[in-house]
Amino acid sequence: MATDFAVPSRLLLAAVAAATLAGCSGGMNDLRAYIDEVKARPGGRIDPLPQIQPAPTFLYEPDNRRSPFVPDVPERAKSGSSSIQGPDPNRPREFLEQFPLDTMHMVGTLKVGSNTFGLIQTSDKLIHRVSVGNHLGQNYGRITTITESEIDLVEVVPDGLGGYLERPAAIALNK
Repeated sequence: MATDFAVPSRLLLAAVAAATLAGCSGGMNDLRAYIDEVKARPGGRIDPLPQIQPAPTFLYEPDNRRSPFVPDVPERAKSGSSSIQGPDPNRPREFLEQFPLDTMHMVGTLKVGSNTFGLIQTSDKLIHRVSVGNHLGQNYGRITTITESEIDLVEVVPDGLGGYLERPAAIALNK
């Protein structure tokens, strides 16, 4: 009984598909006429490309000029008289030197006897105790003072000319 129903449904499906395909082929005459009309139009004239002017040349005469291929170094860097020494490569790095300074927050202070400690919270939400002389931050920051409202430090950063600069920084109390 299932086979009797399957044969007429297949025949009906084939008839619908043929009718659908026959409907797609009609109505193309207006499109073909438009394409023929566009092809019959006269072609336009394309303007020639403009002439390219060569860039002006410059003749380098060294006389007393510095070489353009060597960076200009100020006199203090040439003489090596920079008073700031670079970071000590032999000093063991402290734990808080792995965190960028802007990801650390001061959350308070702790006073034990005459010693004042700062409490620093890192991005992993752990709180660390620091004191004057400790290092923190990725620019070799050394803590100089700790007050109830902030921790002051000095960072040693490259000056871009082969020397180093000391740059003050601070971490304020997070209220």
